[in-house]
Amino acid sequence: MQTTVSLWPLIGVAIIIVGFLLRFNPMLIVAVAAVGTGLAAHFPPEKILAEIGTGFIKTRNIPLIILLPLAVIGLLERHGLRERAQTWISGIKAATAGRLLIVYLLVRELTAAVGLTGLGGHPQMVRPLIAPMAEGATETRFGKISDAVRFKLRAFSAATDNVGLFFGEDIFVAFGAIVLMTTFLKEAGIIVEPIHVAVWGIPTAICAFLIHGFRLYLLDRKLDRELRGNASAGNAAVSPAQSAAGDKA
Repeated sequence: MQTTVSLWPLIGVAIIIVGFLLRFNPMLIVAVAAVGTGLAAHFPPEKILAEIGTGFIKTRNIPLIILLPLAVIGLLERHGLRERAQTWISGIKAATAGRLLIVYLLVRELTAAVGLTGLGGHPQMVRPLIAPMAEGATETRFGKISDAVRFKLRAFSAATDNVGLFFGEDIFVAFGAIVLMTTFLKEAGIIVEPIHVAVWGIPTAICAFLIHGFRLYLLDRKLDRELRGNASAGNAAVSPAQSAAGDKA
């Protein structure tokens, strides 16, 4: 006997999408989505509050886990971690921002694929190390860079971390999303082993690496074209002034 499955509880997903598109407060969006999902599933108000309270109790130690590494990273930055990273990468003449980020993308995907998701991240890796190294490699090749280029390099550094983590962790057999999918399919009468779901994440991870790697290659091409062109224009503008000064002398 087949029963009809109500899709109304999925309204929470729509609330989150609309809320983020409208740039509302993330905490408010998640809270409204939780309440909306509970009401759509015909949960009584007291049960909704109980579930929210249970989730809060289970995750109350997470802020401490997040804040402790931030304090350590802050101390390292205060004592010159960013400057040291820029100095080190500037000594590698063949290094470019795109090549550096491609290597980091590969490392991030491989480590996430074996469950080591904590080895990267925006606060502990991208901000203090990867972004400054990308900026240092670019300044070594082209000299002083503008704020627009600097912000673009930071955005690509953050995006590289996101892509590597998102598609790399899908290969890890104990990843929460894989467990969720296999459990959901099992409840629907479809038995799927977690290892099979993880294996089919490998082609997607490879495609993500190739696509984003190509974007990073194009980033190098674009920076080379723009910054070398600006440098040439600057030299052309300075040369007549220098010539006039020499004539007066």
